[in-house]
Amino acid sequence: MHCYFVLPGDPTIPILYHVERVRDGRSFMTRTVQARQKGKSIFTTTCSFMREESGGKKVLEHELPMPDGPVEALQEIVENDRAFAPPAHERVSRMIERQLGVINQSSPNPHTRKTRQWIRAGGRISRAGGQDTHLGALAYMSDSHFIATVPLVHSARRIPSGVRVDNKTASSPPFTRLTEARRGETDPLKSSAPDRPTMGMMVSLDHSIYFHRPREVVADDWLLSENESPWSGEGRGLVFQKIWSKGGRLLATCVQEVSAYNFLFF
Repeated sequence: MHCYFVLPGDPTIPILYHVERVRDGRSFMTRTVQARQKGKSIFTTTCSFMREESGGKKVLEHELPMPDGPVEALQEIVENDRAFAPPAHERVSRMIERQLGVINQSSPNPHTRKTRQWIRAGGRISRAGGQDTHLGALAYMSDSHFIATVPLVHSARRIPSGVRVDNKTASSPPFTRLTEARRGETDPLKSSAPDRPTMGMMVSLDHSIYFHRPREVVADDWLLSENESPWSGEGRGLVFQKIWSKGGRLLATCVQEVSAYNFLFF
């Protein structure tokens, strides 16, 4: 599934979806979907579907194992969730997350740092929803931490919405949970490191999802998400994401490019 975010959408008006049947083969089928508002395309995606068991009886198999450490952290998370009532916002949230922080944060090279978090859908997905609902929930959750990865591996701060810098007002970025208040900093424009970058606004440019084991996705159970950025520059950043089941099976790999042109230094 390859998605391109073309223009901002308006939640107050309907979206028209134009679907084109590109190809119907014996093993693969291809569709393109265009979401339109006010006569303009705001989102496009190309989806490739594979018939089950069309790969043959003998296949070459390998997969990247889940890293050590997160499983032990999940056990503690589950115990804490049982001992304490969930926060009010989680009772109605579409997604539950438990962040494990930045891995290799002491490294001087941002491309060697990674972010990890356990995620799952809020509530339970009914059997009536079918497996497609689990895949849709995974796709939804996969977008939650992508855009924050580039500033996190650079130890960047965000500028809160409404703060003016160089006669420009920063828009609220999507990673509002990763605020300076959680890091213990009361003033988001002050830092002990004078060359520490500050992030104003970021937007997703495109998003690709490769479902490796679609029939094994259980989105209302805990999934491990690991993000890393091999490159950023020229006003853009690239992020890779891997998603494992709690049993260690690699379920999906995702790639996203984000705009990162608003880095400022104080």
